[in-house]
Amino acid sequence: MTLTPVRPETAATDLPASLTGALSDSLNDNQAFGRHQERNLRPETVRDLGRKIEEAGVEYIYYAVPTIGSRMVAKMVPANHFRRNLQKGIAFHRTALSDLQNDRFGNLIGGGIEAREFWALPEPETFVVLPWDTSVARIFCTAYEPPHLPGVGGRPLAIDTRALLIRAHEAFTARTGFEVRSGTEPEMTWEGQGLEVVKKPGSSPAYQVENLERMRPIYKQLVTYARAMGLDMIEGDYEDDGQIELNWMYDRVEHTSDRLVTYRQICKQVAREFGVTASFMPKPYNGQMGNGCHHNLSLWDGETNVTEDAGRVELHVSQTARHAIGGLLAHAAGSMAVMASTVNSYKRFWDAGQFAPSLANWGLDSRGCLVRISSNGRMEYRVPDAAVNPYLSHTLIIAAMEDGLDRRLDPGEPDAGGQVAAGGQLPLTLGDAIDAFTADGYLTSALPADLVAIYTQLKQEEWARYCGAITEWDREMYWETIP
Repeated sequence: MTLTPVRPETAATDLPASLTGALSDSLNDNQAFGRHQERNLRPETVRDLGRKIEEAGVEYIYYAVPTIGSRMVAKMVPANHFRRNLQKGIAFHRTALSDLQNDRFGNLIGGGIEAREFWALPEPETFVVLPWDTSVARIFCTAYEPPHLPGVGGRPLAIDTRALLIRAHEAFTARTGFEVRSGTEPEMTWEGQGLEVVKKPGSSPAYQVENLERMRPIYKQLVTYARAMGLDMIEGDYEDDGQIELNWMYDRVEHTSDRLVTYRQICKQVAREFGVTASFMPKPYNGQMGNGCHHNLSLWDGETNVTEDAGRVELHVSQTARHAIGGLLAHAAGSMAVMASTVNSYKRFWDAGQFAPSLANWGLDSRGCLVRISSNGRMEYRVPDAAVNPYLSHTLIIAAMEDGLDRRLDPGEPDAGGQVAAGGQLPLTLGDAIDAFTADGYLTSALPADLVAIYTQLKQEEWARYCGAITEWDREMYWETIP
């Protein structure tokens, strides 16, 4: 069976009934807030959190929720009120999850100033002390419609992407029996005094010890803080001018996503301490590598990695993995608005020779392909960049792989030269990516309608602002050269 490209007219009814039903049921659960509240108020939960706070000497707690744009919003509450927060949570204006972004006419996207607030209940198991100031801790929260609202009160908030991924993964496992594990490769670019790159003209500074040594104080602090916040750091290297990549051990996708947003927070703190800047901008410079965030994926049945074909030693994937790859390729174009979520993201694909794929293809250890099969039994999905919302990216990956498994999609033969595009050409601008996203009815129907609407509006607004911006490029091209 050959891979069938997604049709623009694909409708929500093309989704498996089990998938649409699970999404609807989870969002229409008016008892969700109450159940979460009951869990938080169990005597052992209150006791354990109180003990952690006291033993660590924590005086303040950030109650945090990741936004649609993969930032974090939080409120600070003195730690002695933790029992109250376990019960009542915290309240935010609803547009906080839309990054409080205005459209070009000054209206807040996501409901305007009249939008209702949402309530967010803490997840006590996510409590972690900030290692740079141990009087402060952070707890992730899950967002809900306020219980007093008629009709919708107590339901999960549709635009909470962290909670969405958790629900999507649980439902995927229930339907398929598989768990999805992921390891991300976040790259970031550092600038500041003492970080100047050493390299020969026409060469790359990648892996050079001299450049790694210049970053030594920074990577040591990063690793120290990351370990203190629960990341099992495993390796790192210097890649391009000012660019380093540090990796931690792979895990379930929701844990990996939490660790990625935590790592970004750590990077910003370390940059402040050293008086330098750290940027996750996808493409800081022409002629140099962009900041990617490859997602290394594997499917597990218990403790068995079913991505690998057991008994074979050459580079390979199992038939199960081939179907999953087929789904990833079929929905690659529709996923781009999330995987490459900014205007700047698409500069990665126009700069030749920079290892950023522009075709929906796959290959065996081929770094020019969208999906690279590595020798250690993983599918390296190479489009996501350092600005990605990992909760959204992994939610779409799960949906795409499930479609491949359900329809037993065949991705075709692996490509060795970066030219075979089983899933077609990828969008090369954010504008085209938005169109591909809204045209992929399977993916959009795997997300809450409110989230699709707000995310689409945010990206359309970003694209429109860019298209209307007068840049230095415009002046250089046209100021004195017309007519």
